[in-house]
Amino acid sequence: MMIMHPAVTRRSIFRRRQVFHFAWWLVRRVALAACFSMPDPHLRHEQQAGKGKNKKDRLQTSHLLNIGAAAFRCKCGDMAQIACRKRLDCLGTGPIAHPLSWVGIMSKKTSKPQKLRARLPRGFVDRSPDDIRATDMMVAKIREVYERYGFDPVETPMFEYTDALGKFLPDADRPNEGVFSLTDDDDQWMSLRYDLTAPLARHVAENINEIQLPYRTYRNGWVFRNEKPGPGRFRQFMQFDADTVGAPGVQADAEMCMMMADVMEALGIARGDYVIRVNNRKVLDGVMEAIGLGGDENSERRLMVLRAIDKLDRLGTRGVERLLGDGRIDESGDFTLGAKLDKEQISVVTKIYETQWMSYLFAKPPGDYNEFKKNYDEMDRDDPEDLEVSITVEDLYEMIRSIWESEVQNPKSSSNFVNQLRTHNVTINKKFRDGVIELSNLAGLVEKAGYAVDRIKVDISCVRGLEYYTGMVYEAELTFPVTNEKGEKVQFGSVGGGGRYDGLVKRFTGQDVPATGFSIGVSRLMTALKNLGKLQGADVIAPVLVTVMDGDIEAMGRYQSYVQQLRQAGIRAEMYQGNWKKFGNQLKYADRRDCPIVIIQGADERNAVDEKGNATPKLQIKDMIEGRKQAAAIESNEEWRESRPGQFEISEEDLVVEVQRLLHAQKVEQDG
Repeated sequence: MMIMHPAVTRRSIFRRRQVFHFAWWLVRRVALAACFSMPDPHLRHEQQAGKGKNKKDRLQTSHLLNIGAAAFRCKCGDMAQIACRKRLDCLGTGPIAHPLSWVGIMSKKTSKPQKLRARLPRGFVDRSPDDIRATDMMVAKIREVYERYGFDPVETPMFEYTDALGKFLPDADRPNEGVFSLTDDDDQWMSLRYDLTAPLARHVAENINEIQLPYRTYRNGWVFRNEKPGPGRFRQFMQFDADTVGAPGVQADAEMCMMMADVMEALGIARGDYVIRVNNRKVLDGVMEAIGLGGDENSERRLMVLRAIDKLDRLGTRGVERLLGDGRIDESGDFTLGAKLDKEQISVVTKIYETQWMSYLFAKPPGDYNEFKKNYDEMDRDDPEDLEVSITVEDLYEMIRSIWESEVQNPKSSSNFVNQLRTHNVTINKKFRDGVIELSNLAGLVEKAGYAVDRIKVDISCVRGLEYYTGMVYEAELTFPVTNEKGEKVQFGSVGGGGRYDGLVKRFTGQDVPATGFSIGVSRLMTALKNLGKLQGADVIAPVLVTVMDGDIEAMGRYQSYVQQLRQAGIRAEMYQGNWKKFGNQLKYADRRDCPIVIIQGADERNAVDEKGNATPKLQIKDMIEGRKQAAAIESNEEWRESRPGQFEISEEDLVVEVQRLLHAQKVEQDG
């Protein structure tokens, strides 16, 4: 056996240690480079595809790691490799033969957690206390009208089975047909309700044997639409509905229109600032048949035509013609597919709707010709210079006069009315005729009930976009001008509507169940009332604040007893819950909270005694409203501290009486 010199042995060990440290340093450097040049292998493949380096860089980094591992194995002995593996295992990185596994872990350790960004989904809004209270007051006034008409409340859940809601929304180009949907654990589709009418139909059908028909009910709640959000157009909004189920007569529709008018006036909207527009789907369907769009096979195109007509007041004749044809590109660049009507079909539709002559049939007797012509000349029409009317004003006057003499006064006879329409080249069929007769009857009913044409009028351009309407449709429209986003003066427009839906309950029962109702858009109506200056917020006084000067349990209990005394007397009150050691922050809180009064008790007030040495605890009352007035006239902080504006001392036992007196004085001064 060969024996080596001790010095040689020491040199060999030293060199081996040098090689080991060099190899370990090399592996760490390569690993560090990989952390910055390669994506985390624990990320999903699709995340790597978006965040990783290009293929060339990944290959180069992998090659460097392989070189480092190979150099480690060649330069180090077995014992060194084992020692290095132990060090890696201590780091929790796994075997060195798979360097990528521990590169990912090292990168995880060095990365910082990302903070969530607070954000609202598009089309949704947060509501302030003032908005909530104003909405509650508005809903209470609407409810009062509904109750006066003999309607009772009912409530349905926000979620319904998707097939029960049906597919009646106008936004067919949106995902899930305009609704928000999910699957239940039993694989059945559920959707958030898009209105309050479809859930009512399910409720009636499910309880048809218990419900007393006619069923008169009202509901309010949130509804949801999966549609494109925009200015003033939200995906969640509140509706307030009233419906009569089981009433087939036109008198039920007339009552809905009258109740709508009463609601507008109950909310402070004056006559002349609103109008209830009425039409009949049978008239609309008659027009569709006249242009060759009858039958179930054309149902989708009929809806596209009706929705185009519904936009007449917003887009004008030219815009509607594009929607009736190939389609239209809006201001944002989005394209809306048209109904693909030919030129002749478009001409028939636009002539009927742009002249608005049908509205005069039921508005009022034409009276004197000169007055009639003056009203006709003042009628709102789009592009009057391009208006082509197939009937002269003189002939229109004679036609309407004869119709009022024969039809409106005797609605059961329709022959003369039909002949007059045919004489003036107006296409007529049974649906059209039935719809016109129903409109005539409704006009007569509301007039006899005292609702003149300035409140309820027939307007055949009134088209509701929902598919389930089968007869009368009506819309509450505000006529006062507002300024839009472009700075233009425009009419505010619709704040609610409804109609007859005789087939909605039949989907469940298989038998005819006539129904009619309307819905008020609470959120939109609230915006309208703000524009009119009619939205009065609730007269809610901010709470009286009891400040905290000592933090021990005994003192806290005493402060809390003051709060409870005030609450039991019907006064809003709260004890300061923040850091009590900074008294200045408590006064700032009271000021920002608009607290009318602040209650203060420190050691001096708590330990106060009278001349005989008897304990007489005191309280400092700070009138925040008066204090602000007095503070405005004080120039220096020193003077403010000495004067303590609006602050005075009372006996502890007089707390409730003094606070009530001060609140009353503040209210009297505020009311003037």
